[in-house]
Amino acid sequence: MDNLKKGSVLILDFGSQYTQLIARRVRENYVFSEVLPPNTTLKTIMRINPKAIILSGGPSSVFLKDAPIFDKNILSLDIPILGICYGLHLLVHHNGGKVSPGLGGEYGFAEVTFSKTHGITKNMSPKSKVWMSHMDQVTSVPENWEVISRSSNGVIAALINKDQSRIATQFHPEVSHTEEGEALLKNFLFIIAKCEKNWTPNNFIDEQIKRINTEIKKDNIIVGVSGGVDSTVMACIINNVVGKRCYAVLIDHGLLRKDEAKQCVDSLRDGLGINIHLYDESEIFFSRLKGVVEPEKKRKIIGDQFIQSFDRIADEIGEYKFLGQGTLYPDLIESGVSASNSSHLIKSHHNVGGLPKNLKFKLIEPLKDLFKDEVRAVGRELNIPNELISRHPFPGPGLGVRIIGEITRERVSILQNADSIFIQILKDTGEYENIWQAFAVLIPVKTVGVMGDQRTYENLVALRAVTSVDGMTADWYKMPFEILSLVSNQIVNNVKGVNRVVYDITSKPPGTIEWE
Repeated sequence: MDNLKKGSVLILDFGSQYTQLIARRVRENYVFSEVLPPNTTLKTIMRINPKAIILSGGPSSVFLKDAPIFDKNILSLDIPILGICYGLHLLVHHNGGKVSPGLGGEYGFAEVTFSKTHGITKNMSPKSKVWMSHMDQVTSVPENWEVISRSSNGVIAALINKDQSRIATQFHPEVSHTEEGEALLKNFLFIIAKCEKNWTPNNFIDEQIKRINTEIKKDNIIVGVSGGVDSTVMACIINNVVGKRCYAVLIDHGLLRKDEAKQCVDSLRDGLGINIHLYDESEIFFSRLKGVVEPEKKRKIIGDQFIQSFDRIADEIGEYKFLGQGTLYPDLIESGVSASNSSHLIKSHHNVGGLPKNLKFKLIEPLKDLFKDEVRAVGRELNIPNELISRHPFPGPGLGVRIIGEITRERVSILQNADSIFIQILKDTGEYENIWQAFAVLIPVKTVGVMGDQRTYENLVALRAVTSVDGMTADWYKMPFEILSLVSNQIVNNVKGVNRVVYDITSKPPGTIEWE
């Protein structure tokens, strides 16, 4: 990965809700980016030797004592720096300008005008809408700096220094609502910072093959697969490197989708030539989950048993030093295991937060630097069939996080049947490809209904469908009413134990994509 990371862009995270989105936007331009905590030292940054630095937004005020610890010597580096929102305030504050508390601030859309005399504004419209989210504002411009944009409210929206090595925006160019945001970021990356486009799927695969060969050498590796996009791509990369020394294990914890275990084995063994083996561990999973209702506890149990099962299976089949997993960058972020010390635990992932401290395997995680759409791009480069690459994401704990409350075989069966109907109708109507992720959720609530002139008191099922690029943010999918009607009718009439269906219209944030 070292070669791919040369000429990278470092993002110092000051607590913005959009920090990971900045990283994603940079990568969309085939430039590697990574997020580091705000207290990263100058020495660390010089060792990485990036082509540019981006200072993120954040909720703090630069003139207060509780502002994040920051090595101001970084601002003297001879590389371009882009400051966004709080990052703008940092650049102004440390260069002799003044930032003051705003009178009400700006939130949401604002109209700004741009100067057209600089490389950072090349090919940009002179006037456009941007996304603002700030309270403080610049009230005194540093010496040898120039205002290149103002909002219709008269607030300074962007600044640049004399040699154009320091650019700062009050608005958020990484947010899709900012009309000229993509153009501004491209100008920063390629005109100002002179970055090269080397973060490509093909280069990524080549680097991973070299790394895996160096690390594993002649040893065997056991890999955990689920049939999902992440584990499929991970297994395919490792299988291409080590061949028969890769032993793929699919653990059926009883929480997979309907008929998924068999479909997964057929796809990976027959379609991709992967040495895959199915192990039914459902009995022990259901036993350990009996009576458990708290979401994080369920995730921890599933993660712990997942590894215990791997331990036992590995002992049975031979000596394995390595464990391959399909961990992604968002998994690490949401589990609070990222480069930034400011990360908060959103939810533990079975392959991140659920791992025990005494894990006997050495982890091989080829995809841990990637977002979901990057994984799909790598999968296409590997010639994995589209029906596998385009599958909607499926959580490691499976239906365990889609059954609110206690998990039982009966409740799993109800959800499997309802979910199967939902997904099949989406595929039949051509909606599946328009959606990032769709699934059904079983709610621990029973409602009154009427079926066949008789009163019923049965379960409630919620449908969830979202659009997204990388899973970090998502919007609920505007499902055609006729499809919702068809799904509801089919579920109520064909799934015993369900008499009511609702549709979730919550975006991420404030919600998460999964319900638990």
